[in-house]
Amino acid sequence: MKIKLLETKTGLKREGRIEKILRKELPLKKDGWNFNWKVLFKVEGSEIYKLTLSASPEIVEGLLMLTMFNEEMLFMNNIEIAPYNIGKNKKYKNTAGCLLAFACMKSFEKGLGNYNGFLSFDSKTELIDLYQKKYGAIFAMGHKMYFNPTAGKKLMKKISRY
Repeated sequence: MKIKLLETKTGLKREGRIEKILRKELPLKKDGWNFNWKVLFKVEGSEIYKLTLSASPEIVEGLLMLTMFNEEMLFMNNIEIAPYNIGKNKKYKNTAGCLLAFACMKSFEKGLGNYNGFLSFDSKTELIDLYQKKYGAIFAMGHKMYFNPTAGKKLMKKISRY
């Protein structure tokens, strides 16, 4: 999937893409990443995708791990943006939004029956409001959240306007 990242300092749009990652391309915890992606890569049935810029495909801007739940509904196990894309001094503004929109797109490809277009995930407590307000995710209970087909399409449309 082709995307556009918004450079924070200049407001320029940088072309990028989201595609499956190879094990040798995975970033390391020692470089400031929170998850051990090398371990996650070994999880049976998982698909891990990278977000990179077309101009620098060797630099991972963000990662996303997806699996199928009960062979019917897509589940987002992990999402992480590069350490330098976090906080007020982040390099790109919409990295997480691009990854979430991509996951929603995948939910239409992989979801079956009544779960077509549904993307479920568990959120950290401090991110629940952000997922709801900024991205349109729906709170279920506890830490459970999801995008239904309407919310997913809305996010995909919002991201495609960049």
